[in-house]
Amino acid sequence: MGHAQRFDLPHYTYDDYRLWEGRWELIDGIPHAMSPAPSIAHPSVSSKIARLLDEALDECDECRALLPVDWRIAEDTVLQPDNLVVCHPVEGAYITRAPVLIFEVLSKSTALKDQNTKFAIYEREGVKYYAMVAPEDRTVRIFVLFEGRYIKLADVGTETVDFDLGKCRIRLDFSLIW
Repeated sequence: MGHAQRFDLPHYTYDDYRLWEGRWELIDGIPHAMSPAPSIAHPSVSSKIARLLDEALDECDECRALLPVDWRIAEDTVLQPDNLVVCHPVEGAYITRAPVLIFEVLSKSTALKDQNTKFAIYEREGVKYYAMVAPEDRTVRIFVLFEGRYIKLADVGTETVDFDLGKCRIRLDFSLIW
């Protein structure tokens, strides 16, 4: 019996990542291409979420809504959530602390990563609210962190949901994102 030859996969870091062209995420040293939006629904829903978040945060000086920005979690892990809210000062080219609220707009090519890999990372990193938006079904699955674990807060389509961001509270009418 011979020895099987072992091929090691490259392990990339933020220094590699920042030189790449196009949109990428880096998870545990493995690059993941950010697929172009498969339909008009994805960017349309994401931009409506961004507008709702901006309006909801008008009265909150501590928190701000961001569109995809690098969240450098570790030297070998960098994510770009579709929509996010941070309630801490942001300086430089990326954020390093967990957002309080993240929205991922699901598509066929990203759904498994968003529902499993990112779910686990967001939970581990302490993101208080994680919302998975399914444009095709017009549903949003919202999870809230409770004692270090995500529990489902709600499945919504056109309902209004209140979010306690700690420094402020916001109310989002999900009927406005479709």
